Amino acid sequence: MITPIARQWMTDAMQPATWMTLTVLAYVLAIELQRLCKATPLLNPTLLSIAAVIAVLLLTRSNYGAYFRAVEPIHLLLGPATVALGLPLYKQLHVIRANAMPVMAGVIVGAVIACGSAVAIAWLLGGSPDLLLSLAPKSVTAPIAMSISQEIGGSPTLTASLVITTGIIGAVLCRWLFDWVGVKSWPARGLATGIAAHGIGTGAILATNEVAGAFAGLAIGLTGLFTAIVLPVVASWFPG
Repeated sequence: MITPIARQWMTDAMQPATWMTLTVLAYVLAIELQRLCKATPLLNPTLLSIAAVIAVLLLTRSNYGAYFRAVEPIHLLLGPATVALGLPLYKQLHVIRANAMPVMAGVIVGAVIACGSAVAIAWLLGGSPDLLLSLAPKSVTAPIAMSISQEIGGSPTLTASLVITTGIIGAVLCRWLFDWVGVKSWPARGLATGIAAHGIGTGAILATNEVAGAFAGLAIGLTGLFTAIVLPVVASWFPG
């Protein structure tokens, strides 16, 4: 049992550098644990590191706002990390060009279904208008999703949580789901993963196959662009 004095000392000691170290260390250890367990998707590094950080925050009763400010440089790197996915995309440019039309069709259909199905299910279950608007961009990468959510009247914070949850679920289940339905094409696997599970799912499938990672990275960009253009227009048709 942690005494109030010890808890206060731990809270005061958690300066920005300490929080940064804790966050990075949690992720590195999570990657190593997944590697030791034969890369099972159940031990997703993002999920494990989030759980570890939450446990420390709860144990020390630390303020999340203070934690987020301390690790904001990591948050700011999310954009460059997404752009870095362009490298495997560039290496597979000849394959992507040969499949341009199927890729565009897949992105449009996938983005519409990802958004429409989530909103429809939440609406049928009695979700509030704020929840529906926050849920709509949940299959778009976090920086774009949060901007869309704010523009259409949703909660960017809730949207970010839904984006992360969606990505983790996709990263955990996509390999088994593709095997179950018999999808063997790596471009198709990558495209579906990028549309449905954005950055987290892309990171997982890129570690398995570079072609799939390239198509997943492409899907992130195209899905984000399509959703950012279409969703605000559609949302404006339903005032209130």
